[in-house]
Amino acid sequence: MNTPQGKSFLSTPIEYLKGVGPERAEVLKKEIQVFTFGDLLKLYPYRYIDRTKFYAIKDIDNTQTYIQLKGKIRNFKEIGQGRGRRLTATFYDNDGEIELVWFQGIKWILKGININDTYILYGKPTLFNSKLNFTHPDLELFQAERETSAGTFRALYNTSDKMKTKSLDSKGISKLMMVLLAQLKPEHILENLPQDIRSKYKLLDRYAAVKNIHLPSNLSLQEQAVKRMKFEELFLIQLNLLQLKIIRKREKGIVLEKVDDKFDKFYKEALPFELTNAQKRVLKEIRRDTLSGTQMNRLLQGDVGSGKTIVALLTMLMAIDNKYQAAMMAPTEILAQQHYSSLKELCEKIGIKVALLTGSSKSKERKDILSALLRGELDILIGTHALLEDNVQFKNLGIVVIDEQHRFGVAQRAKLWKKNNTPPHILVMTATPIPRTLAMTLYGDLDVSVLDELPPGRKAIKTVQRNETQRIGVFDFMREEIAKGRQIYIVYPLIEESEKLDLIDLQNGFESISRAFPLPAFNVSILHGKMKGENKDFEMTRFVKGETQIMVATTVIEVGVNVPNASVMIIENAERFGLSQLHQLRGRVGRGAEQSYCILMTHHKLTHEGRTRIKTMCDTNDGFKIAEVDLQLRGPGNMEGTQQSGNIDLKIANLATDGPIIEEARKAAIALLEEDATLLNPEHYNLKFYLQSQQSNSNFWRNIS
Repeated sequence: MNTPQGKSFLSTPIEYLKGVGPERAEVLKKEIQVFTFGDLLKLYPYRYIDRTKFYAIKDIDNTQTYIQLKGKIRNFKEIGQGRGRRLTATFYDNDGEIELVWFQGIKWILKGININDTYILYGKPTLFNSKLNFTHPDLELFQAERETSAGTFRALYNTSDKMKTKSLDSKGISKLMMVLLAQLKPEHILENLPQDIRSKYKLLDRYAAVKNIHLPSNLSLQEQAVKRMKFEELFLIQLNLLQLKIIRKREKGIVLEKVDDKFDKFYKEALPFELTNAQKRVLKEIRRDTLSGTQMNRLLQGDVGSGKTIVALLTMLMAIDNKYQAAMMAPTEILAQQHYSSLKELCEKIGIKVALLTGSSKSKERKDILSALLRGELDILIGTHALLEDNVQFKNLGIVVIDEQHRFGVAQRAKLWKKNNTPPHILVMTATPIPRTLAMTLYGDLDVSVLDELPPGRKAIKTVQRNETQRIGVFDFMREEIAKGRQIYIVYPLIEESEKLDLIDLQNGFESISRAFPLPAFNVSILHGKMKGENKDFEMTRFVKGETQIMVATTVIEVGVNVPNASVMIIENAERFGLSQLHQLRGRVGRGAEQSYCILMTHHKLTHEGRTRIKTMCDTNDGFKIAEVDLQLRGPGNMEGTQQSGNIDLKIANLATDGPIIEEARKAAIALLEEDATLLNPEHYNLKFYLQSQQSNSNFWRNIS
């Protein structure tokens, strides 16, 4: 148990640790948010060095991962200026030499590294211009009498340039950690996992894990310590999410007893196509939720073109049939307008009144909408963040649909379901497929539905890669498609020229396309985020009406543009885009019955990661497969939307690689809550105490939906 003594020890301000002091403490607080002894213990190593093994330079090749060398440095050389500045040096041993390169921290390297002193180098050899080098290697001054107390595995810690100015590099952090660990006692560390869970999943006790994650004596203990701390982190997340889910299930919700007039009339007379089996399955899941007497909180995942909007409309009609109103919130005016245009056309056929409210709505129009809404004369209100304003009041709000939900903050979304005495049902939607491990961690408190079929008649988009030498052939293909009456998107990554990235800028691209496809035979539009709203609308309207055959644009068209006649998506410098964004852009075509194409224009030389992204796009249209690859390549923090989805701050677990541990942690949390939902059993006292202390000390625990 964590005694008052133990708790006070971990709460001790970091400046009181020997070797820190006020100045270093300020740097630790500002740079890595280490305020206490306990915070320092949660600064986990990002890698370990096997101190027993050294390589000779002559034995290095570019297939190796991180390795350790011993040698000396000579010939520092600064190259370039400004952002292009870099520092190189030659590192040599008895058998050869290799180049070292730094792009950052140059001042610190020149000040702290001495020529002809012997250093231990740790890094990953890479091949550049057919020559091996090390970029930003870890360097440590070699000492003949190395600390035997440090064991054979050296922990490496992430630091910053500011920390290095106070000698708080990885080695400096290690020294502080050893001072802290020497004072650490078992009574200082609260064991927060019940014994039965530790036994079932073969986990170290928490004190042993903390010691061995920072100061392992062998590989086995290091691996066991890492697994224990990853499991703990993921288990606590799952436990919190599942408890939140249990609480929500107890939340009284609106019962939508009947589905008749509006729903049936639309289904029989206005439905534009036969529903897929996936859509029918999801609607049954939603129907069960809205009959249960508790508030629905459901995440609807659907790949581009899978028919989420129709499911959302049918869900809103369930509310309208029971004399409730519905709201639909989108992150951008373009997307809100798109939803309004498509839903208004469908709803007019069955007498449903729909309105659009955005920041651009005129004051007279806004006043009329708000008045009709409060009187109950409006059935569906579609809008942007404008729906969150206090003066937007419903007579009887029953359903809220939130599209591309990751773009809204938690507090913003919460305002919507406070607009009714009984919380309205919530359906959040995303067109960004979420890998299962990520969904379990980010949205584990929500019920999840997946649309995994495309509507009938849709043909799979054919995706190919082309480079600059094949552009004439691409132009010929474009002319053939335009001759068939089709339209084309061409997407560029930038608006203004960038020498650093060597990209084709939008304006030059527009001029080049205009020359290749001249008036009067062809009309070309241009669209980007810096244009005025009315100019964007004008260009988009021309393209939607078919008055222009080619739309040259930035990624502003990624979401919210639906032109079934557009059959070709050309993405310039495709290697510069992430997989998720490439997939979203590709989804702008393939919306009609005709065969559609996506052409990825790339440089002829690609990085390994670039080749993987392009190959993945060409090999599959399955958004979930693409999302899995994207998670592996970029990690969860960089995937679109995940950083906005909550305040998850993983200290050690990796959602891209720790799928099996996530599965185990969720199973353990489910089993525990089935046995003791309120954690009142004596064997769960420590766990409950730990959870309460975390909730009071951190913004980590949050409401996702």
